[in-house]
Amino acid sequence: MKVSIALAAATMALALSACNNKPAEVAPPVVVTVPAAPPVAGPPGPAGATGSTGSTGSTGATGDTGSAGGTGATGSTGATGSTGATGSTGDTGATGSTGDTGATGQRGKTGGDTVIVVPPSK
Repeated sequence: MKVSIALAAATMALALSACNNKPAEVAPPVVVTVPAAPPVAGPPGPAGATGSTGSTGSTGATGDTGSAGGTGATGSTGATGSTGATGSTGDTGATGSTGDTGATGQRGKTGGDTVIVVPPSK
């Protein structure tokens, strides 16, 4: 057990010491600028020939159709019509038929006493 702890401590020390080394420094590259000689201009040349006329452009596209117009306003109400004429009086109805003949009455009783009731006087 003591050996494994000592071995682990030694391994840690080596690992940490490797991290303390600084990297080597590299010198920046040297840039040298060489001036160029300016160009010498010669005499101007003769004028060029006139160019040909360009071709005619194509016809433009047709425009979009316009939108539909709005709905018109509602019309006014018409005037009230005149009252019609009064109708003619109807014809008189036909006369009704004559009614049936009534039944024959019973025959009266013969004989007997007649009683007359007289109210009392006041």
